[in-house]
Amino acid sequence: MAALIAENFRFLSLFFKSKDVMIFNGLVALGTVGSEELFSVVAFNCPCSPARNYIYGLAAIGVPALALFLIGVIWNNHTWNLVAECHKRGIRNFSAAATFLLFGSIMGRAAVAPVTWSVISLLRGEAYICALSEFVKPSSLDKFPADYGADVLSRFPCKDVPANLTKFRDEVTRRLRYESQLFGWLLIGIVAVLVFLTKCLKHCCSPLSYRQEAYWAQYRSNEDKLFRRTAEVHSRILAAKNVKHFFGFVALDKEEKELVQEFPVEGVQPSPQWNAITGVYIYRENKGFPLYSRLHKWAKGVEGNGPSPEGHEMLFLAS
Repeated sequence: MAALIAENFRFLSLFFKSKDVMIFNGLVALGTVGSEELFSVVAFNCPCSPARNYIYGLAAIGVPALALFLIGVIWNNHTWNLVAECHKRGIRNFSAAATFLLFGSIMGRAAVAPVTWSVISLLRGEAYICALSEFVKPSSLDKFPADYGADVLSRFPCKDVPANLTKFRDEVTRRLRYESQLFGWLLIGIVAVLVFLTKCLKHCCSPLSYRQEAYWAQYRSNEDKLFRRTAEVHSRILAAKNVKHFFGFVALDKEEKELVQEFPVEGVQPSPQWNAITGVYIYRENKGFPLYSRLHKWAKGVEGNGPSPEGHEMLFLAS
């Protein structure tokens, strides 16, 4: 029971694991701001037609946000690690709370760009004004002519109105922009509070010291860089051997010839080894010694991903 409670609480450290993640989220947000500005200048064009304004305005906010969210899910390494984990081993090693928070980590990071898009759209106000102008009650406007209705109100975002309605158009635009920006600022406040609470929970529930967590982050980064670089060289040398076997020779440049001579490649790694180093990794210790990745665990010969009497395991997801 104690191990289960520790598992659920320590999984609260799923979010915002390092400064690198925060920097990446900031860059994503800045890129989204630039994209939204470009979209507003180039693409946004309110139809100014009853029943169409609402659909178009919501689509201008929601559809790009949905696309950015899906892109964020696709680009998150945790997504494909989770897919591999479910395909090869299932999620039997995770409790319901751990699984929920794992999905929360993926969704939370993927939400950076769509939330930024929505906030900027609301602060600008064009899409909100376009969507809701026709729903403004004429009775709420002082001395609004009784012979005008929703069809005229829907044209307010395009400024295509009779001269005697100009002051009403300005009032409606100002009122809707106020509402839109209010929702935008509220959304910023809510997100800021959630980020703050998540960071506090992360530091309170982390089983690692600050220095060890920083070391773990450096190890993961270095391992990933070296693995990718070595995999590229390995695959190139293996491809050169196979091409030479087929043609009898292989056309290599000077650098590639040096690689082939320096690093002899005899074959490929079997599938069980690839499966062992692929998937969701949870921080663990074996006999008091930390295991920082699936590759590290495989190199040490530690089997399985669940609790064992020989190893002390602390559920702390690698970012």
